Amino acid sequence: MLSPTGPQQHEATTAAGGAQGSGKRRRPWLVRIVWLLVLAAATAAVVVFLRPAENAQTAQRSFGPRSGQPAAMPVGAAAVTRADIPVTVQALGTVTPLATVTARTRVAGQITRIAFSEGQQVEKGALVAEVDPRPYQLALDQSRGQLARDEAELKSALTDLARYQSLVRQNAIARQQLDTQTATVSQLQATVQASAAAVRTAELNLEYTRTTAPIAGRAGLRQIDEGNYAQTGDTNGLVTITQMAPISVLFSVPEDQVTAINRRLTSGETLPVTLYDRNRVNKLAEGRLATLDNLIDTTTGTVRLRAVFDNADKALFPNQFVNVELRIDTVRDAVVIPASARLSGAPGTYAWLIDKDSKTVSIRPITTGYSTSDVVAVQEGLQPGDLVVTDGSDRLREGMQVSLPGDRPPAPAASPAAPAAAGQPPRESRQRRTPANGGNNPAGRASPAGGASPAGGASP
Repeated sequence: MLSPTGPQQHEATTAAGGAQGSGKRRRPWLVRIVWLLVLAAATAAVVVFLRPAENAQTAQRSFGPRSGQPAAMPVGAAAVTRADIPVTVQALGTVTPLATVTARTRVAGQITRIAFSEGQQVEKGALVAEVDPRPYQLALDQSRGQLARDEAELKSALTDLARYQSLVRQNAIARQQLDTQTATVSQLQATVQASAAAVRTAELNLEYTRTTAPIAGRAGLRQIDEGNYAQTGDTNGLVTITQMAPISVLFSVPEDQVTAINRRLTSGETLPVTLYDRNRVNKLAEGRLATLDNLIDTTTGTVRLRAVFDNADKALFPNQFVNVELRIDTVRDAVVIPASARLSGAPGTYAWLIDKDSKTVSIRPITTGYSTSDVVAVQEGLQPGDLVVTDGSDRLREGMQVSLPGDRPPAPAASPAAPAAAGQPPRESRQRRTPANGGNNPAGRASPAGGASPAGGASP
């Protein structure tokens, strides 16, 4: 078969040369991508290789070197001491004023004056409001005029009675006329008494036009304004006055505590009462127990008590919700531990006792007495000066060594470095060699930057 010659042969040669040149131009980019993938794989291998060494160092810090024993367990501790424990009763209470009065007008009429400010502290007898007094002044004047007329009639009748008595002694008039005059005088005397009472009533009504404060206390919001017509039957009244100091707190305690409380009250002892806010964080006031109710509520099995507080700083407000702490007794010179040190389990009630010399822990069964939210009285099992665990007890085992917050942690032991093989770089250096620093590639070929291409052709 004849080979192509001439122009056809030249075109075929040119096309083949162009295709080969194009392939050579694209191959360096493929080679670079391959080397980037190889570099990423090598980096991942180095990370995987070094991680077990880090885990080994962590394990060596947590456990003794080649010992298999755990290091000292950090715990919180407290010393056993002696202290007085107050025996208290916790309850929920409500601040209740000793007196609350609604000031009302006792006569009807138009309000001409409001003499207080809302929220003002008013004194007993201070003017609160005033009703128009003119109608009641006129009624008083009328009653006084009626009394004067009745008194004049009585005076005339008494004069006639004295004259008739003289004439009867002289037998100048009949005895019946004297008796009639005597009855007339008695009637007029009663009329004068009624008129005098009417005068006093009118004076009282005139006085009632001025409404005054019946107690000393804090005035609330006014219920009526000036210019309104006030009625004696208004349920809201004019204003409510509440006594703020002293003030009381009502609370209930279980009936089991009534005997102890009543015994101390009747003996004349003063039982202190302390008030806290809703969250039992801030102390509001200190006072004393005043009295307790005369019967037990059978539905709840509790009895109500009243405590009195000076409330000079007005910290307590009527109907305020408070937490009450009533102290009914005190346990003197008791052996106490923190409440967090008392534990319950298979040994019963126990505590973790720390040996001060070896810093090891052991279970110590204890017998407890009265306790509060903070401390527990220990009757048997511990002595003042002993050291007990208060935090971290759930991780402890019998005989385990512990470390306290004030202890200095031991220095970590330095691991000996393995000598490098002669003529070889360290492991990390060998793992991190890449084609960029002159190392061999995975295929054993030279880098595209200065060696032969993977296809064996010359580098472009």
